[in-house]
Amino acid sequence: MKMSTLLSLITLTLAGATLAFGAGHKNDEGWKSVFNGKNLEGWTASKENPNSYSVKNGNLILKGGRSHLFYTGSVGGSNFKNFELKLQAKTMADANSGVYFHTKYQDSGWPDQGFEAQVNTSHKDPKKTGSLYAVANIYVAMKPEPQFTVRVDKSGAQIWQDQAPSTDGEWFDYHIIVVDDTVTLKINGETMVQWTQPEGWEGPKNMPGRVLGSGTIALQAHDPDSEVHYRNMKVKILD
Repeated sequence: MKMSTLLSLITLTLAGATLAFGAGHKNDEGWKSVFNGKNLEGWTASKENPNSYSVKNGNLILKGGRSHLFYTGSVGGSNFKNFELKLQAKTMADANSGVYFHTKYQDSGWPDQGFEAQVNTSHKDPKKTGSLYAVANIYVAMKPEPQFTVRVDKSGAQIWQDQAPSTDGEWFDYHIIVVDDTVTLKINGETMVQWTQPEGWEGPKNMPGRVLGSGTIALQAHDPDSEVHYRNMKVKILD
């Protein structure tokens, strides 16, 4: 092979590698980690069962009585309006959890402010992973009723499925997107719910705080028998 040809091939290879790196770097642009995989720095547990959280092997483990862990770190001043949140979650059998957004810290109880992106594969609650809880639900009926799932898409139509989109014991990708009045929830890249808040929306019955605005993120420890793991949590601010 001629030296000039060899140099040309090397140049092309390096250029391709540079472009590939640049593309990957661009895809990561704007994303900020909100969990360091080592401890709970940047997070504040509610006073109700604050020991329901632990960190092991890079994973945030929620197991214990009802409690909520609120992001209070520096990213975005822990106050997000239009944003994307990506994380990985893994449910154990009969576990229930949720990812709150547009919420705020409170000492105890279910958060009064904000929305919950449900995390539930096999818990008895029929609202499953990917539901915008109590607003647009992926519903799997409890036994002895026939098993089915209702998914609400962008047009408001109901799509019927026979199981939750997550599997106990397996990691899945959760992608939460909030842009103005629209919330999109994706599981493993597939859109489960895309819901636009109607004009004059006052929240579901007995949940007046489920109105889009701004706020922080919170993770839910649901009950003593629930164990859910989280990792690789990152946020991109869109406004």
